[in-house]
Amino acid sequence: MADTLAEVLDGQRAADLQKAARALLKEPLLTADGPFADELRLVRRHAAELREWFDRNAGWSLRVDAETARLRKTPGTLTDATHPAREASRAALPFTRRRYVLLCLTLASLERGEAQVALGRLAEQVVLAAADPELVAAGIAFTLERRDERLDLAAVVRLLLRLGVLRRVAGDEDAYVSGAGDVLYDVQRRVLAGLLATRRGPSMIGDEEAEDLDARLAALTAQVELESDDLRFRAIRWKLTRCLLDDPVLYYADLSDEELSYLTRQRGFITARINELTGLVPEVRAEGIAMVDPLDDLTDVRMPEQGTQGHVTLLLAGHLAAASGVVGIAELERRVRELAAEYGGFWSKTAREPGAEPELVEWALGRLSALGLITRTDEGVLPLPALARYAVGEPVVREAGTRAPGREAGTRPAGAPRRGGSR
Repeated sequence: MADTLAEVLDGQRAADLQKAARALLKEPLLTADGPFADELRLVRRHAAELREWFDRNAGWSLRVDAETARLRKTPGTLTDATHPAREASRAALPFTRRRYVLLCLTLASLERGEAQVALGRLAEQVVLAAADPELVAAGIAFTLERRDERLDLAAVVRLLLRLGVLRRVAGDEDAYVSGAGDVLYDVQRRVLAGLLATRRGPSMIGDEEAEDLDARLAALTAQVELESDDLRFRAIRWKLTRCLLDDPVLYYADLSDEELSYLTRQRGFITARINELTGLVPEVRAEGIAMVDPLDDLTDVRMPEQGTQGHVTLLLAGHLAAASGVVGIAELERRVRELAAEYGGFWSKTAREPGAEPELVEWALGRLSALGLITRTDEGVLPLPALARYAVGEPVVREAGTRAPGREAGTRPAGAPRRGGSR
């Protein structure tokens, strides 16, 4: 009886630990009054074990207190631009360059400000900061004179509301945008202080280290010089684990010879450790590894998706999977016109209108690129090996009651490779 109870308690503890780890991977910043309050309690309960695992295997630090938990994630691939910040609204539009600049200026103003701030006052501070000569020289202009500028600032504020940096006290952003009112916020300084997830502060990066964006990103995340084999192997383990946790597919072709050699020797150990903590299941192919999520909730990009755009994406994936090389954009738009004639009855009215093809193709390619299924080139689109899972084979007619070859009764194919949440 005692042994049975111990097994039940061990199983519950393992399930709670996995739930806490998955919550941190999905939302690296958890707050006590946010949507993951229950998960935060689990993170606090298992903080020591989680902190040790992420530090040892991924080189990510975890800070936990009574009100927040912050997993400081450094992505394995610094130059991946396929997962931008998005509006915290139904449209969920990606942030533009100007919105990213406004986000940084807003955070700087909040850091220097009081415990409460009105949106109008915050906007004035951002306008003053945006007048910096270097920003003006870079083509950044922000004056609040146009409605689209106020919409950009409102989008930044709503993102900070979702993250828990701000807490709305009174008012509404829509009223501010239309000029009919203001909004008052409490500033959550503990959450604000935990947002930065770099090894060095951006202001500490000198001009000689910041020739371009890639160089600045490398400088922000650079580690100390690794002189021993143990430290070098640790850095490789960190990178591989980060890629497997955060990226939809880890392609062997993207690794250096030393990284590939290490992965070949340690693949079983690394994937088993990830599976034990998160429940992600390794799918190993000749070209690389994808950690598949059976629960399908550790991703910000899903495939297939419902709706017209999701249907178009799936159909284009099948078309690209059958291609033997680069496919031009014009060919994909022509294919969408053909698909509209065949499946238009299931699509929205706007998707069936002439001229809708470029927007549908661009949306689909954005999803496929974010999932590591294609890459864009100057000539068009190059399918990547993982896209083969969406290839459409010839239909096979079987008699009733027979099983598909090689598949157990009642099982289904694995879901799409996962993609990490916000960083």
